[in-house]
Amino acid sequence: MSLKSTFSKLFVRAEAENRIGVAFRQDAMAFCYLPEQGECQYHQTPIIDGNQEKAIKELVNTPNIKAQGHLVIAPSQYQIVQVDKPDVPEEEMLSALKWQVKELVTISPEDMILDYFSGPMLAGGSEKLNVVCSQTSALKVLVEALDDSDIVLKTISTEEFAFASLVPFQEQAVILVCQQPNEEIVILIVKLGRIYFHRRLRGYAQIGAKTMEELSFGAVDSLSLEIQRSSDYFERQLKQAPIKEIQVILPIKTADYIVSKLGENTNTPVVSFSFDERHKDKAMFAAAIGATQLDLMERFVHD
Repeated sequence: MSLKSTFSKLFVRAEAENRIGVAFRQDAMAFCYLPEQGECQYHQTPIIDGNQEKAIKELVNTPNIKAQGHLVIAPSQYQIVQVDKPDVPEEEMLSALKWQVKELVTISPEDMILDYFSGPMLAGGSEKLNVVCSQTSALKVLVEALDDSDIVLKTISTEEFAFASLVPFQEQAVILVCQQPNEEIVILIVKLGRIYFHRRLRGYAQIGAKTMEELSFGAVDSLSLEIQRSSDYFERQLKQAPIKEIQVILPIKTADYIVSKLGENTNTPVVSFSFDERHKDKAMFAAAIGATQLDLMERFVHD
């Protein structure tokens, strides 16, 4: 069962043929439209005064878009906390988790929708679950805005899963350093389609506004340190094989410079993420592109 499964229960409709990935962030809504035939389309709409519903309605009114919809909510719209796995039957898990996390998040249980994904266990440790919580009322506004439209909403998920879905299903773990425009940088470690590690770094949302000179005064070094800490945790605490490659998705002009400087700070190869040809030079739409792939394979599963 994937993270998006519970969110998906908000809606059940017939399938469309084409795909559209819609990714919200604080200041905009971006979409990637993948028709079965023809070229991909990309667009972003500013979010004014937090009015996501207006942006969705503009999308619905876009001519000639008929598709399965895959929605990524903004990082400000959900919280992820880690807890011990409750000792309850599977069918009671979500209910038990809701009350277990109520003191850890700012969303009331009465307005909470949640799902969870499991991470690898530490040696000798108890099993942990990563619980993702959002507001039912906020999601319903977005779902209802798509009602009776030509976009059939199939999944609602998070930024972490959208980015992770870009990584090929492979045995070798990859560190993914990724960002949506004007949002914080996220570090993910993905292996065999699973998120082994995730961390949102604070203070990097405006890294794109820094000059190369400003970046050289500590920002890149600090980012290198966070990447190294993530790698150390994966290898030492989770007893995993060493990371062989670090891939970077930064939708900013200085991305190549940052990749180069990160490479100087580590013995692990650092490269810009390689999108397939149809998405070349579309890093600013990476989360929306990833959203279109969320249900193509059963990759994120509960153990």
